[in-house]
Amino acid sequence: MIPVFNIPAITWALTAVLLLSGSYQVLQATKSHQRTDQVNKCLHALMNVLMATMLWNLAPSTMLAQIGVLAGAALWFAIQAVARPEFKTLCAGTRDRLKCAYHSLTMAGAALMVAMMGHVTTTGQGTLPAAGTSMPHAHHTMAAQTPAAAAATIDHSPDLAILLTVFFGAAAMVFIVLLLRYRKTTIAPRHGTAPRFSVRTEHGLEALGAAVMALMFATMTA
Repeated sequence: MIPVFNIPAITWALTAVLLLSGSYQVLQATKSHQRTDQVNKCLHALMNVLMATMLWNLAPSTMLAQIGVLAGAALWFAIQAVARPEFKTLCAGTRDRLKCAYHSLTMAGAALMVAMMGHVTTTGQGTLPAAGTSMPHAHHTMAAQTPAAAAATIDHSPDLAILLTVFFGAAAMVFIVLLLRYRKTTIAPRHGTAPRFSVRTEHGLEALGAAVMALMFATMTA
């Protein structure tokens, strides 16, 4: 296992956050009676698992499949964000459309992260960097890639990594503000709306997820 961060405790903590978040999404999917909502939550759970595998550089041979699944998920959320109002099972209302648009960007960001990290998972000899080597350092010490890996990866771009770090860092702050504002409200849940605890949990998980993505992209800014 190869941690992204030089301090394994941080990597373990982030892994725990991602897996717990993914487990919560699966649990919510089993409770939902709407097929679209079930699919959306399962996709979020899958993204969390894939990000956890990225932290430890697991399953590098499935990199292309991971990118394809995440890109497909990004397209799925984008379609929901621009769907016509009569499709009631998809995103409806400005708030839901914005949420789906953000989730599309999140899935696309995760796919891009897989691609950017791809060239530290395989060397010309098909081996991994030495254990304990951080991802950012391995970016600069890698040998030549195999043709398949080279064709599937995106050149390391510190500027792009910085932009995505700022974006997801800002998103984390927005969700924290929403969480704090929602806790101050006293409006009881209406019929057909999510319970207060569920909405607060969702805001909290969104904030944690955005913070984790910001930290992971930050490791690629050097």
